[in-house]
Amino acid sequence: MTQQSNVRLDKWLWAARFFKTRALAREMIAGGKVHYNQQRCKPSKIVEAGALISLWQGNVPREVLVVQLSDKRGSAPVAQTLYQETDASLAKRTLMAEQQRLQPKPLAPERRPDKKQRRQILQFKHQRSGD
Repeated sequence: MTQQSNVRLDKWLWAARFFKTRALAREMIAGGKVHYNQQRCKPSKIVEAGALISLWQGNVPREVLVVQLSDKRGSAPVAQTLYQETDASLAKRTLMAEQQRLQPKPLAPERRPDKKQRRQILQFKHQRSGD
């Protein structure tokens, strides 16, 4: 990884492998899903070592401290050296994962209804709408 003095936030997020493309990183920053030192910012914000970046990856919030700067995307183990996740963020992520694991799974039918069952469903719907 090359050390850079001026690295844009969207490039850094892409290089640290938080987002698959720079365009997606720009979109998330512009949409307010990424905060730099607890403030909304632009994709062109210059990243500094020691800054706190809060972001959402899917439904998971993360807080990371910038350790190194780079605008080159490398392998995942190398990208993980660019940041350090805060203890509070790790605790929150593990709690959310545990809660999701304990939630009951949605009941889904084992297979699609056959012709007779579809007729029964339609008949039931028509009876309900006729009330």
